[in-house]
Amino acid sequence: MDELPDITPFQRRLDELGAQMADPAFYQNPRQAADITREQQKLQRLVADHDRFRKLEREIAEARALQRDPAGDPDLKELAVAELPTLQTEAAQLHKAVLLAMIPPEPTDSRDTVMEIRAGTGGEEASLFAAELFRLYTKYAEGRGWAIQPMSSSPSERGGFKEVIFLITGTDVYRQLKYESGVHRVQRVPVTEANGRIHTSTVTVAVLPEAEEVDVKIDPQDLEITVQRASGPGGQGVNTTDSAVRIIHKPTGMIVFCADGRSQQKNKASAMAVLRSRLLKLKEDEERAKYAAERRSQIGSGDRSERIRTYNFPQNRLTDHRIGLTLYNLPQVMEGALEPVVEALQQADYEEKFARLTGQPVAARTRPAGDED
Repeated sequence: MDELPDITPFQRRLDELGAQMADPAFYQNPRQAADITREQQKLQRLVADHDRFRKLEREIAEARALQRDPAGDPDLKELAVAELPTLQTEAAQLHKAVLLAMIPPEPTDSRDTVMEIRAGTGGEEASLFAAELFRLYTKYAEGRGWAIQPMSSSPSERGGFKEVIFLITGTDVYRQLKYESGVHRVQRVPVTEANGRIHTSTVTVAVLPEAEEVDVKIDPQDLEITVQRASGPGGQGVNTTDSAVRIIHKPTGMIVFCADGRSQQKNKASAMAVLRSRLLKLKEDEERAKYAAERRSQIGSGDRSERIRTYNFPQNRLTDHRIGLTLYNLPQVMEGALEPVVEALQQADYEEKFARLTGQPVAARTRPAGDED
């Protein structure tokens, strides 16, 4: 079994957090206090598991010494032989748990999340599937006790969405949903198809950790803000007030438009929240450029090479092409049962990080059934 990394830096950090929490002013910033408390609890578990692992190492060494001692007590030898497999199994489990706990956490994992869903190739069928993905994520969020806040949307003629942007708030939202970024491909017979032919359409999903003002500094001089009358359903007030807000971030060319609310002030706040989250994601992507090939979101034109997942309705099949996962329970997934997919993606991510931490190669993944279509 490989040697564990030095626990000293983690123990030092735990001591630092303990000192911060002892400060009378600690709870003046509730959000920061909650983040530090969660970090302290994780470090306490890490140190406790590390100490238990070291104790098991000593017990295993003693058991082996008893086995090898020709003059040892036969009863003690028999006990050592019986206990050794259990000790070794627990030690192996703790060894992996400690290594995984030593992997630096993503600083945005505990953040609330802005999701952007856009119809890609496929016309009205893509817009309809964008609405179905919005429903899928809404049901998944509701099942976890998260809250959904609509921020902006552009409906299509048949009740789909050309674009929909919304905020999800709750516990560890970004940690659960960050793997959803990318091109989602759907294969099925559209409601508009008279001859029963299967069509292929795509939808892009962007998952952005909610940014705070301290995360991204935006110079007001870099913004071009315009207001206009909102259009579409919503009542008389929507059409007679200049409530819609359009923001252009001149250095990057990013454009954000929000018109879902009747209040210009609320629409501006929503637009700024989306802009900050996009800029934070851009900043993170630049910082992780060396891992771009394996970690950066694949959002683009929606062609075959960019897809992360296929939803094949005639075969009742969901395939995640990144990890070789194929499930034949598509109706349940579309009703919000996304847990098996999220858990498999998290496990693959942990294995990759574990391999980097230990210097071991990542196990090759088998090609999923149906990946050739």
